[in-house]
Amino acid sequence: MHIDAALTPADIALLPQRDLTDTTCVVFDVLRATSSMITGLASGATEIHPVCTIDEARALKLQLPDAVLGGERQGDLIPGFDVGNSPSEYTALAGRRIITTTTNGTVALRACEGAERVLVAAILNLGAVAAALRTLEPKNVLLVCAGTFETFALEDGYAAGLLIAELGDVTTTDAARTLERLAVSYPDPLSALRAARNGQALAASGRAADVEWCAQRSWYKVVGQMTAAVIRPLPQ
Repeated sequence: MHIDAALTPADIALLPQRDLTDTTCVVFDVLRATSSMITGLASGATEIHPVCTIDEARALKLQLPDAVLGGERQGDLIPGFDVGNSPSEYTALAGRRIITTTTNGTVALRACEGAERVLVAAILNLGAVAAALRTLEPKNVLLVCAGTFETFALEDGYAAGLLIAELGDVTTTDAARTLERLAVSYPDPLSALRAARNGQALAASGRAADVEWCAQRSWYKVVGQMTAAVIRPLPQ
């Protein structure tokens, strides 16, 4: 297994131009998009439709009127949407389908549509993602760090580095090796997330509980897989 990494939104913007047909993309947006998605799937949500823009979300809602409309801009609930981007909001959506748009996470997911496989990852399901990769044995893995606006996000790189360390015997590019070194520089996930700019911003806005939730390592066994722009649980 050979592991590379897309570290910034600028890298992600180039993914549609790359040949990813023999690559499994693993997408991280730890604070908070992929953590909320994994929480929703683990709580019984049937499927998640990630879209890039608010207009796309509202248009898809017209086609799927029973769907929950969720997401954020600047970290806050989008006016007229049912839920925001806090994992706690996704625990009560059993049996529901969700349409979501976020600043970085859903954009990163949709940029990977040309890949052989797209997996949704967070610290919450890290062990399950590692187990899935061992079972699937992809030739190439691209760890996609969604970032914050146009910049690298520490929490995404940290989580991706934890995954590399958990996988063990793999080959890596310099970018991926850098993430692995980042992961060992923090004693535990919560300390890393609290050090991240996003973690500090969430705490300052009264959302410290979200940071603590997202820092729970391997809390869930579900892995999301995106196929044809719809995320469902990867069969175990």
